[in-house]
Amino acid sequence: MARRTRMFLTFPGIVVVCLHLLGGSMETANEVDPYKILGVTKSASQAEIKKVYKRLVREWHPDKNKNEGAEDMFIKITKSYEILSNEEKRTNYDRYGQTDDTQPYGHGHYGHRHDHFYFDESFFHFPFNNKGNREFADSKYALHFNQYVNDVVPDSYKRPYLIKITSDWCFSCIHIEPVWKEVVLELEALGVGIGVVDVGYERRLANHLGAHRTPSILGVINGKVTFFHYAVVKEHLRQFVEDLLPQRLVDKVTDRNDFQFLNSWHEQNKPHVLLFDQVPVVPLLYKLTAFAYKDYVQFGYVDQGLSETANLLKQFNINTYAPTMLVFKESTDKPADIIQAKGMKKQIIDEFITNNKFLLVPRLVNQKLFDELCPVKQFHRRRKYCVLLITGDEESYTIGNQAFLTFASTNTLEVVRFAYVYQRLQQSLCDILLKTKDSTPPPPQVFILERRNPAGKVLYKEVAGGWNGTDEDKQRLLDELERLQKDPSILNYDAMLPELNNEFASMFLIRWIYTAYDYISEILDDILHNNWREMMPLLSLIFSALFILFGTVVVQAFSDSSEDGKSKPKAKEGTKAENGSPGSSSTSSRPPKKNFVEVTELTDITYTSNLVKLRPGHMNVVLVLTDATKNVLLSKFAKEVYSFTGSLTLHFSFLNMDKHSAWMETLLEFAQDAMQIDTEEDDCARHKIDYTGYVLALNGHKKYLCLFKPVYTGEEGGSSEEEGSRSTATLQIHHKLDRLGLWMERLMEGTLPRYYIPGWPGLDKITGPK
Repeated sequence: MARRTRMFLTFPGIVVVCLHLLGGSMETANEVDPYKILGVTKSASQAEIKKVYKRLVREWHPDKNKNEGAEDMFIKITKSYEILSNEEKRTNYDRYGQTDDTQPYGHGHYGHRHDHFYFDESFFHFPFNNKGNREFADSKYALHFNQYVNDVVPDSYKRPYLIKITSDWCFSCIHIEPVWKEVVLELEALGVGIGVVDVGYERRLANHLGAHRTPSILGVINGKVTFFHYAVVKEHLRQFVEDLLPQRLVDKVTDRNDFQFLNSWHEQNKPHVLLFDQVPVVPLLYKLTAFAYKDYVQFGYVDQGLSETANLLKQFNINTYAPTMLVFKESTDKPADIIQAKGMKKQIIDEFITNNKFLLVPRLVNQKLFDELCPVKQFHRRRKYCVLLITGDEESYTIGNQAFLTFASTNTLEVVRFAYVYQRLQQSLCDILLKTKDSTPPPPQVFILERRNPAGKVLYKEVAGGWNGTDEDKQRLLDELERLQKDPSILNYDAMLPELNNEFASMFLIRWIYTAYDYISEILDDILHNNWREMMPLLSLIFSALFILFGTVVVQAFSDSSEDGKSKPKAKEGTKAENGSPGSSSTSSRPPKKNFVEVTELTDITYTSNLVKLRPGHMNVVLVLTDATKNVLLSKFAKEVYSFTGSLTLHFSFLNMDKHSAWMETLLEFAQDAMQIDTEEDDCARHKIDYTGYVLALNGHKKYLCLFKPVYTGEEGGSSEEEGSRSTATLQIHHKLDRLGLWMERLMEGTLPRYYIPGWPGLDKITGPK
């Protein structure tokens, strides 16, 4: 019979144990002294604290400092600055030696109060999941706010992220750890990003993600956050990640649709990849690969177990005992490359797709593709040349285009890439190279380009004789390429190329429909899972709208009934007007259409309504100017944004730097790391930056901004060498907004980088000396 051992603690023994635990907790609290960590005295000013903080952050940032303990020190520095930069927290710490951060996350002053005793979680110092004893896996995947904004969000457009929200004192987190570790090992090998957020150290990031309880698991894809609401088991988490991916990433290919699938390379301007496997469903690894390379390659899947795929297996001689991957380019009868392996790993697939991302002769359909095919020259030994054919998409050009493809397929030079453009779709680019001003389309022409800078400057040479696809044309081009290898100076012309049109950009209505669908799906998901904390603002808005609509209908009904008796006299007056009385136009009651841009000055009076409390989905485009440049910049600004005034979600304002320079500096200080603005250690150096002509697109609800910096295009006056040598500081005022129209298009497409900030700075009424 087993013995049962009982332990009894006398009251003095309990007191000793409690005092021992309390002493350990107090020692731990005393180790974190923000003044000692930053190395400042208690009398230090905010300017001194800020200067020291900047220096220490640069020194201890984990991306730069690889020493052991750098991450912990970086967190301590950040938390110390949060305490000392806030006067209320600093005063609280000076008086009581504690801050609000000692309270449990998300519950205010939660705890058991007995008279004057306050027992919070730090009273008992158990090492369940604290920083000192945290699992190595969690430390490896720990996320910080800047890391999430700068790295995770952009990377989520290439792969989904699975993020766990935890804390030091989360008892439920202990139960999900075994499942979480197993899922992490499996999904990370497939290419899923993993992250862990500890709310005790990254409360700002947890609030940004909308995580109000621990433990929580969420997914991030395309910058959108989705919460996991089901039981934490391996199958559910795997299915959650799969559901994050967009639909129709991989086409099911059989003998019926294989010809249609492979021959769509010309319309989509992409290589096509087929995976042959014996499982009936598309493997998750293949879906993740399709999402990562969706901008470059079209993916299809062939189930070898179906009778409808027998002809495909026979046509390409597929071995049914191992997964096989084929890539097709311009030729649909023969694959351009092939791999076959029983253990198809992510590294093998990535290398295979990367080596076959482009067609032999792709069409330049956007600026991103142009940048990758024809990169900017960096070093003398890394010259890259682009052979560009300017042609048409009519049937009469087919023979010449096919001859250009045949010539490119025999190319063996690694430094030469071949591409073509349709003149009617890239008119601005073609006009500069062809130097044509009339509307008559010239014959096809071949150019050899070398890009010199990201702004669009190129050196080029036109291959004489045009291009008709004859043997003489091929020989002339071959001779020019051989001369280029010996003497790069044969590229004797230079030009500034404009940014290419995005031929595959979806219409605004289609983008709006997709956005509305995502928004409605998110609302339904919140309703189904009772996320009332997030739903309260939306429900309040819906009820307010219904109340206003109901009130309007009631008032209109009473108005119609009261004015029914007066309708007959008005009808008579209308009859008289039709018979020739002046002002009888049928459209006279309509308001006149605006033919101007309404731009509001951003002041301390309009600041709250035009930015801080801006409705969700709305943005304020703000032009930064001074009194001296006000008239010129506003006129240019109105011309550039006039075509976008039809959008009801865009508002236009301007900010006068002579009055509110402090606001601009504070805003850029918040987003300094994200924007990578060059600054000196001396804060006075920031005043030397000329912000005139900057444009900020501000989303007040989601607290992020997009930045436009003046870029000189050299469109007016002077030689190209003189214009290229001008610096940004000496730009003429009327040139500062030359590229704003293109920037606005990218803003509407949602392709501009977003820089998130913790909160909007106050706009004090500051009037500078004039």
